[in-house]
Amino acid sequence: MLRILNLEAGYGPLRVLKGISIHVSPGEVVAIIGSNGAGKTTLLKTIAGILQPQAGSIVFDQAEIRGLATEKIVARGCSLVPEGRHVFNSLTVRENLLVGAYARRRRKGSAPDFAQSLENVYRLFGVLRERSHQLAGTLSGGQQQMLAIGRALMSRPRLLMMDEPSLGVAPLVVRDLYATVERLRRDGMTLLLVEQNARAALAAADRGYVVETGQIVLEGTSRELRDNPEVQRAYLGREYRRIDEEDNHEPGQPVQPQV
Repeated sequence: MLRILNLEAGYGPLRVLKGISIHVSPGEVVAIIGSNGAGKTTLLKTIAGILQPQAGSIVFDQAEIRGLATEKIVARGCSLVPEGRHVFNSLTVRENLLVGAYARRRRKGSAPDFAQSLENVYRLFGVLRERSHQLAGTLSGGQQQMLAIGRALMSRPRLLMMDEPSLGVAPLVVRDLYATVERLRRDGMTLLLVEQNARAALAAADRGYVVETGQIVLEGTSRELRDNPEVQRAYLGREYRRIDEEDNHEPGQPVQPQV
C-alpha cells in the first residue's frame, strides 16, 4: 500500500531524513520507533505532504504522491493524526469531525455518507458523542486525542498515520487508545504508528523500524525488535523482559503501557 524509497527531507538547509526506505502492506500495523529528534515526525509530515521531499519516492496505492498537496493525499485515502492533536479549540467536537470529512465530501461525499462516518466515530469513541456540542478546547488531553483520531477517520482513510498518540496522555487513556488501534486493525485498517513509547507501539504492531538520526538502523517483526538487546536497552528499559514475561503477552496484542 505504501512504499518509500530513498526519501530525503528536512527544513531549509537542514537535512533530517537521509535516504529512508520503508514499506507498509495492506492490513498491517507498522511501528516506527526512535528517540526524540530522530526524524519520525518529519517522515510522517513528508508522507502527508506537509513537507516537500528533497529526494526519493513516495508511492501510495501504486501511485506516486511525492509533491502532492496534503488535501489531495487525504482524498486518495492517506490521513495523519498529528503530534499534539491540533484540534480546532473554538469549534465543537462535531464541527471538528465535519472538518475531517471535508476532502472526501468535496470528492464524492453525501449527507447520508457523512452521517454514517460520524456514527462510526461515535461508536468508537462514545465520549465524543456525549460531548458533540462541547468546544474542543475544553476537552481533556485524552479526549482531544480521541477527537484527532476521529477527525482523521472521517475521511475514510485506507492508511491511517498516527504521530505520538500516547504523548501527554494518562496511562489509562493510552491503554484505551491502543485498544482502539487493535479494533481498527481487526476492522482491516492499515496503520503506521510513530512513537517514543516503543513498548506500546511494538505490542500493537506487526513489524517495526528503528530510526536514528534520520536513517533506518534496524527493522524486523515486532517480536524480533522486542527481543533485540539493543532495542531493549535503548527504548524498552532494562525491566522490559521481566515485565513482558510476567504478563505473558503475545506480539501484536494490546498491553497496558508502562508510562
